[in-house]
Amino acid sequence: MKKPVIIALAMVAVLAVIGAGTLWYQSRQDQPLTLYGNVDIRTVNLSFRVGGRLQTLNVDEGDRLKAGQTLGVLDRAPYENALLQAKANASTAQAKYDLTIAGYRDEEIAQAVAAVNQARAAYDYAQNFYQRQQGLWKSRVISANDLENARSSRDQAQASLKSAQDKLSQFRAGNRPQEIAQAKAGLEQAQAQLAQAELDLHDTTLVAPSDGTVLTRAVEPGSMLNAGSTVLTLSLTRPVWVRAYINEQSLGEARPGREILLYTDSRPDKPYHGKIGFVSPTAEFTPKTVETPDLRTDLVYRLRIIVTDADDNLRQGMPITATFQDAAAHE
Repeated sequence: MKKPVIIALAMVAVLAVIGAGTLWYQSRQDQPLTLYGNVDIRTVNLSFRVGGRLQTLNVDEGDRLKAGQTLGVLDRAPYENALLQAKANASTAQAKYDLTIAGYRDEEIAQAVAAVNQARAAYDYAQNFYQRQQGLWKSRVISANDLENARSSRDQAQASLKSAQDKLSQFRAGNRPQEIAQAKAGLEQAQAQLAQAELDLHDTTLVAPSDGTVLTRAVEPGSMLNAGSTVLTLSLTRPVWVRAYINEQSLGEARPGREILLYTDSRPDKPYHGKIGFVSPTAEFTPKTVETPDLRTDLVYRLRIIVTDADDNLRQGMPITATFQDAAAHE
């Protein structure tokens, strides 16, 4: 074979290799960015805020719930009794406060006036008797001891009059501000205890906070429960999102709001649709659940992709393949 022919064939081979490489690179560039993740659904542990004996539990594992649905009830008798006691205490405190505000009755004031008049009459008599005894003492008709007895009687009558007058002033002025404040504080405390008793009785009923599905039924009727003990575990129906990870080289593609196609093994030809809702600001090592060989030891950023057309076929932990839609189409 002649040398020019060999050179020509070599050049053709080189051009073929370059063309094939170009086509391979072009095909790689045209492929959409693909990520791998898992379905993430929020769960809630439901419990009573008060303790007691579980009387009824109306749902079982797998049941679908609606927000506000009654799930279970504790024995209400202890809390009903506590509520009655709290109402009685509040009524007593209200009556005491009203009495303190109203002050003394007219009949009590009239009695105090009569006591003052009686004490004044006794004092006047004792004062006159003492003055007569003084005249007799000057004439040496009585002894010094008799005069001293008269003075002592006069002083006692004067003290009784002063006490009666002070009591009358107290009745007319009413109760002191400190006594009124004390009665008001007692009333407010009783009202707070009443409100708590009403809340405790209300909390003997467990209701669903939102739509969802019962994952776990942890107790049975008749069980004695402490406040906060888990009764049911609820899987929330909405929202549903996918937790995925992206490397730093592709991070610019992960813009919040960008549309994503989500594929499951059971629906390889019918994707779900989602939008990026959150991109982690910090990098982390790829979790073991992401099994792509080129990402296992890399630092990646976590994405939260909100599924916009989720249905009951998406289950907690289900593996998902996320494909970015064409950027031009997205724009």
